[in-house]
Amino acid sequence: MANSVKSAEEIELMRESSRIVGDVIKLVKSQIKPGVTTIQLDRLAEDYIRSCGAIPAFKGYGSEPDNLFPGTLCVSVDNEVVHGIPGNRVLREGEIVSIDVGAKKNGFFGDGAFTFPVGEVSADKQRLMRVTKESLDRAVEKAVDGNKIGDIAYAVQSFVEAEGFSVVRDLVGHAIGRELHEDPQVPNYGKPNKGVVLRSGMTLAIEPMVNFGTYKVRTLADRWTIVTEDGSPSAHYEYTVVVGAHKAEVLTIYN
Repeated sequence: MANSVKSAEEIELMRESSRIVGDVIKLVKSQIKPGVTTIQLDRLAEDYIRSCGAIPAFKGYGSEPDNLFPGTLCVSVDNEVVHGIPGNRVLREGEIVSIDVGAKKNGFFGDGAFTFPVGEVSADKQRLMRVTKESLDRAVEKAVDGNKIGDIAYAVQSFVEAEGFSVVRDLVGHAIGRELHEDPQVPNYGKPNKGVVLRSGMTLAIEPMVNFGTYKVRTLADRWTIVTEDGSPSAHYEYTVVVGAHKAEVLTIYN
């Protein structure tokens, strides 16, 4: 657990890897339009990450040697929640697409995700994206010294459910640093004042995954892509943050 609290020097290194993540998301956003394939976005991202002297965190990731993740990006469209594999899929007007990317540089990881519209999208999808992003912002506000993991989780769940959407239960955020996924886990549902106590210098990847319909999900035959059980759209936003004494610092800035 102690490794989730980082020194000032370590946070500086994470700031660099996280800056690259933010830059990739901005770069990919500029290319998201109808007619683009998800593999085109993936190649753009990998080229940029490597040009920065970093390596893609997701490429080759996994626990099953015969099924390591093949892409630099997770590109998840509409009812795909996370871990969509880049390929020949063509983006179409009205879809939403979540871009999740990690980079490793100088031994430390940054991780981030953002959901974008493809052309003009429905009011329902716009609201889903807005609510999911706001739930992330509300969660970040709770990432301060002395609070608990449950305060982050409750901030997401209480807001999302009040807006009529559902929070994915089977997938969680996580601490991050020398490893892409460190302890503690950071769920998006739970009760306030429960769980691990947050300490200044902890580095967390907070990532609400919010579905338009049921919270239930299933994994496709590729053993990576996770989709909503009812086929409804899903949105995903993620920041790498440093827990602060009074306010968290967001390291993966895209705006």
